[in-house]
Amino acid sequence: MAEVQVQEKGGKGGKVRSKKNNPRVDMTPMVDLNFLLLMFFMFTSTFSKPNVMDLGLPAKPKDEKQKPPPTEIKLSNSISLLLGKNNRIFWHQQDNTSLTDQNLNETTFDREGIRKVIEQAKANAADKTKFTVIIKPTDDAVYKNFVDILDEMAITKSEQYGVTDVKPWEKAIYERKIAGAPAVTK
Repeated sequence: MAEVQVQEKGGKGGKVRSKKNNPRVDMTPMVDLNFLLLMFFMFTSTFSKPNVMDLGLPAKPKDEKQKPPPTEIKLSNSISLLLGKNNRIFWHQQDNTSLTDQNLNETTFDREGIRKVIEQAKANAADKTKFTVIIKPTDDAVYKNFVDILDEMAITKSEQYGVTDVKPWEKAIYERKIAGAPAVTK
């Protein structure tokens, strides 16, 4: 048990008094009270709410007649980004017949990496107003890399971008690429 030490005041002279016993204060109920208060505040307080990124998605049409026709994105006006495991990112501007291990290029997430690639692809686009970035996160990608790519869209002022699944022909080449080559480091 905890005790409170009371210091005696020493006198120079005078009457000799008998020594009094020091008072003891039991602190055990105070500890119990502190735990009760702590639990009360933990259960009654609100925890911080998770931050959610707002993605502006178009509304689904109610009628099939209002559904817009499927849009075709030309390869000369687009770039595909594959977000892979271990913070790796790959890009290409090929279709399913011409994509190979050699033209599935790897870059980094810094300004000399993916930002430069997006800006060069935008500059080389046939129609710069229709330039589209297609983001394809793999099952191995982490959420942080997805957020970083969305930040790059804002930095490079790429207003037209979409998120879609990796096509099977891209996945086959991606898996061959990550199995055979080490990660790019700059």
